[in-house]
Amino acid sequence: MTEETQLAVIGAGPGGYTAAFLAADLGLRVTLIDEAPRPGGVCLYRGCMPSKALLHAARVVTDARAAAAWGVSFGDPTIDVARLRAWKDDVVAKLTGGLALLSRQRKVAFVQGRASFEDAHALRVAPTGDDAADGVRTIAFEHAIVATGSRPTRPAALALDDPRVLDSTRALDLDGVPGSLLVVGGGYIGLELGTVYAALGSAVTIVELTDSLLPGADPDLVRVLARRIAGTVHAVHLKTAVNGLAACPDGIDVTLEPAGAAVRTERFDQVLVAVGRSPNSEVPGLVERTRSELDGRGFIRVDAQRRTAEPSIFAIGDVAGEPMLAHKAFAEARVAVDTIAGNAASFAPRAVPAVVFTDPEVAWCGLTEAAAAASGRAVTVARFPWGASGRALTLDRPDGATKLVLDPESGRVLGVGLVGAGAGELIAEGVVAVEKGLTAADLAGAIHPHPTVSETFAEAAEVFFGRSTHVYRPKRR
Repeated sequence: MTEETQLAVIGAGPGGYTAAFLAADLGLRVTLIDEAPRPGGVCLYRGCMPSKALLHAARVVTDARAAAAWGVSFGDPTIDVARLRAWKDDVVAKLTGGLALLSRQRKVAFVQGRASFEDAHALRVAPTGDDAADGVRTIAFEHAIVATGSRPTRPAALALDDPRVLDSTRALDLDGVPGSLLVVGGGYIGLELGTVYAALGSAVTIVELTDSLLPGADPDLVRVLARRIAGTVHAVHLKTAVNGLAACPDGIDVTLEPAGAAVRTERFDQVLVAVGRSPNSEVPGLVERTRSELDGRGFIRVDAQRRTAEPSIFAIGDVAGEPMLAHKAFAEARVAVDTIAGNAASFAPRAVPAVVFTDPEVAWCGLTEAAAAASGRAVTVARFPWGASGRALTLDRPDGATKLVLDPESGRVLGVGLVGAGAGELIAEGVVAVEKGLTAADLAGAIHPHPTVSETFAEAAEVFFGRSTHVYRPKRR
């Protein structure tokens, strides 16, 4: 028997459940399909939320140790890994349970199973949960949205089948705290998880193939983070390749090849491979039985409405291209559903914010200083150091900065970069400024609350005019 629905959504992560809920709110009959028992996807089960829970715990440990300098001593923190893991799992359970409730309230039909395309208007769903005995279901749809997300990448040289070699999913399980941990990859995933394990007591070594941590971020922001990381981890090796892993009884032997230096072998208790993610675009039948196409990197090709080459099928989130970020998927979901509902919509953001939840946090949006230089675009950069922020000093975190990338003539805000405690919360003002075409005068003229770190936006804007109260700069001529 064939079931019928107006919209079938494959994948119940941030993009998928957002699309399903919005479509239901607009009156469509919706079927949401996922291999997990409840909505949430990688973000809730194996990514954003569990990692942020553990990063919060890591920050508490770090702050407790730092408080001794203020005359407040707690003693050395004791880590109960089992209780910490249980708390993290409880956070995930509450979030996924909440989404399941919202799905029922909206009368979204949730199907636990693995979907494949029969053609441009039909799916076969093989059950993966407790109702597996019910057999394969056929679902006919008017439109479908593919939101199948991504998975950790594992290069062949690092594909050792050993439980001591972790990907980000395994690292978030927090089975224990190794004495020594090698993190392969200095991007946001490696740095966030390295921050957690270092705070919990591991001797963490970070290896990055390029000449900088966080490739793609502006170097001045990264330098602030790099200085602090150097004091919390065992070692950081840049311009270093990992050419092989070998298991031995008391660890993993890692072959390291630094640029311009001799190859050497080091031993670690565990290795975390965090070199990127790959799209889950291998949905059976998607390419073979519809007109949908993949690009050279494995992403599903979509237009500005997130429609594939098959008019009835859309794709959103990680599977539809970079940046692989949950909030980008949220926005794409709205565009796809509005288009399906007959409303005019287009995905053309000026600013998709990126946040690295390390300590300090790094965040940016819009045009970066490095990208402007690479393209030859003339910009003016206005920086405000947090050492001149009263609130940052009261937090004992003066090691941050706020910078605006501005059009030199109009003062329009083209991009924003932040580094410092809470940068991930502060970047929202930058996103609004870039998206709405605000100028330095707009930011400087808006009264910001005092004392807050948010004031640094107004102060940085005033730097553009050479009149910042707390930082002296020559006046603009």
